Amino acid sequence: MAKYKVVVCDHIHQSGLDLLEAAQDVEYVNAADVDKKELIEKVIVDADVIITRSPTAVDEYLLEHAKNLKAIVRAGVGVDNIDIDACSKRGIIVMNVPTANTIAAVELTMAHMLACVRQFPYAHNNLKNDRIWRRQDWYGIELKGKKLGIIGFGNIGSRVGIRAKAFGMDVITYDPYIDPSKATNLDIKYTTNFDDILACDIITIHTPKNAETINMIDKEEIAKMKDGVILINCARGGLYNEKALYEGLKSGKIWMAGLDVFEKEPATDNPLLVLDNVTVTPHLGANTKESQRNIAIQAVEAALSAVRGVAYPNALNLPIKENELPSFMRPYLELAQKLGNLGAQVTRSGIDSIKVSTSGEINEYIDSLATFAVVGALKEALGEQINYVNAEYVAKERSIEIHKETQNDAIAFKNLLTIKLTTKNGDEFKISGTVFSENIQRVVDIDGYSLDLEPKGKLILFKNNDEPGVIGEVGSLIAKYNINISDFRLGRNKDGLALAVIKTDEDTPKELLEELSQLPACISVKSAVI
Repeated sequence: MAKYKVVVCDHIHQSGLDLLEAAQDVEYVNAADVDKKELIEKVIVDADVIITRSPTAVDEYLLEHAKNLKAIVRAGVGVDNIDIDACSKRGIIVMNVPTANTIAAVELTMAHMLACVRQFPYAHNNLKNDRIWRRQDWYGIELKGKKLGIIGFGNIGSRVGIRAKAFGMDVITYDPYIDPSKATNLDIKYTTNFDDILACDIITIHTPKNAETINMIDKEEIAKMKDGVILINCARGGLYNEKALYEGLKSGKIWMAGLDVFEKEPATDNPLLVLDNVTVTPHLGANTKESQRNIAIQAVEAALSAVRGVAYPNALNLPIKENELPSFMRPYLELAQKLGNLGAQVTRSGIDSIKVSTSGEINEYIDSLATFAVVGALKEALGEQINYVNAEYVAKERSIEIHKETQNDAIAFKNLLTIKLTTKNGDEFKISGTVFSENIQRVVDIDGYSLDLEPKGKLILFKNNDEPGVIGEVGSLIAKYNINISDFRLGRNKDGLALAVIKTDEDTPKELLEELSQLPACISVKSAVI
């Protein structure tokens, strides 16, 4: 059996390489020391998955050569070196490792905070390098009782808050993308007013770098801060405007700043370095032995899951990020794909449009549900060419219209998902499903026929005139082919028609379908496997 190919483009901890070495179904290449031109033009051309860090730019040049690439794993948090849009258009899934260095970044933030309030680096240099013993020059302040403003309350920001509380600090956070209870449950104040953060004694930022957060702290924000404020940034360079930060530090408006990251790195000639009220480190947020080991292991585990098609942990260009997905939604996404796939098998024709309708709590996630439904519907025709990343692009290229509709009317189910396929020849197929407690998926309606069906197994869908003896005739024909019926579900409508969905233990031969279609009461008969 051919092995999957995984290429490690940049240096990672040996523990990750050991995992790759032990994978019997994987051929891996450690190309960390290979020239980048050779890496791109020769080594990765047939790679299934690559593992990268900052030195390897995943751009159009690389992607043009990596014709077989299915996924990219960034061994770390930042993906500034990866063109995610270009990857998405090619159906390449991009993953990162967002939590492996969490504790390292949290502790470095606290280290900078403590270094600032006690001016530790300068007192250290004064004694060790200058050999001057002047205690009176180094009066600091205490963290206890100070107000800490945390911008961004994710994995790192929340843990900084917990540790700051242990120091006796008064903590408040600003993050419009979290449930306020995430903070308040930790006895940390939550605010929607950014000015509340600007009024704090110490401010630390823990957000991703994007259009919304670049220069989030600028001249105007600094002007609103209290005199003698302390600013910390161990997240991403550019979140604080460095020119405004320099002016604030030079004027004394900002008493101290603790910085691990800069707009341009390496930052050996950054003007901030000349100031005597800045503590700096060279982007050490992930630089602990523990975090480097964790990063390598998690990156390789993600690569192995992706290359085997098992899962795509922490994917950045899937319709919804795994760590943001409520647990109750997972079976609905799977159900959406199953319903779309079942519809495609039943219609077996070119699809003109796909309509996704929702009702209940799942309304909020209709975009993700639609993506999964499209993948299911197009999987029959495109196989591995379609995935969660490129579904929207492929549908558009094939002139397939995607419609979404949310409903708030009272229904018989807490949540209801409906997929309607319309084919190029005008045929329609409509199917509805829901999920009961303990993640029990059920189809509850097919083309207006109410029933209760587990969306799983080998199915025969038999539509007929509702008259005596039909079930017996159908059962006899199936028995004739020595096929065992494992489940039989029947739906009826007011027009005197019925739909039987028959689950069997064996595949349905074409000859059986032909004989079933010849029964006098038969209107249509189809088979499907889900």
